[in-house]
Amino acid sequence: MVVQTLLLVTSQVTLKIAMTKMGKFEWAKDYFISLTKNIPLAVSGITIVGATLLWFHVLKKYEFSLAYPLVAMSYVFGMIAALVVFKEAIPTARWIGVTLIIIGVILVARTA
Repeated sequence: MVVQTLLLVTSQVTLKIAMTKMGKFEWAKDYFISLTKNIPLAVSGITIVGATLLWFHVLKKYEFSLAYPLVAMSYVFGMIAALVVFKEAIPTARWIGVTLIIIGVILVARTA
């Protein structure tokens, strides 16, 4: 689950990076050709495919009521990525929310 969640977050982080590199959207051939040269966009696509393949395995092996709540760890990893990669200032209320998510994940995992 941790690897699947990390791939999921990596996909979203690289997608955010890719979006900042893209110009204004246009229905033009040159715009779509430029997308093929956007490496972070390709990495995002590859990592989301990896996360999805691992998710297939998780769904096959574990109860949905256990597996799905554990995906909430992606919010925790996403918050850390926002802080480290994007240098975002994160308000206290968000840290409290992430702390509650961690507590929830621990409670769900303990009942497994």
